[in-house]
Amino acid sequence: MNLITATLRRMGLAVLTALLVISSFAVFAPSAAAAEYTIKMGTDRGMLAFEPAKLTVKVGDTVKFVNNRVPPHNVVFDSSKSANKAVAVKATHKQLMMSPGQSFEVSFADAEPGEYPFYCEPHRGAGMAGKIIVE
Repeated sequence: MNLITATLRRMGLAVLTALLVISSFAVFAPSAAAAEYTIKMGTDRGMLAFEPAKLTVKVGDTVKFVNNRVPPHNVVFDSSKSANKAVAVKATHKQLMMSPGQSFEVSFADAEPGEYPFYCEPHRGAGMAGKIIVE
């Protein structure tokens, strides 16, 4: 009888130890951090384009738009073609940036998965457009 009790006690302690170890992974595992990406307005070669023109991000990520070359530039998200109209309207930066290095950030924390097309108003006719895909 004492042998059975001792065996059950050891098995119970082993199960509790395993549960404690497994649960510690859930508590101490690093949470996924939001990433930050950069899109240049005007390529390094002086082309009227966004670089990159297509970018895939996750919900919660941030995109920094940096005025690079051939200003002025701005970023207008096409709300009629975006996955979330409110996010597109909030992300739009109509103010023209004149100096290289000027920047602004767009958070996709409230974004729904889908496409968010955008363009530069002064250079839209030249094809300066891009798309952010939120997964």
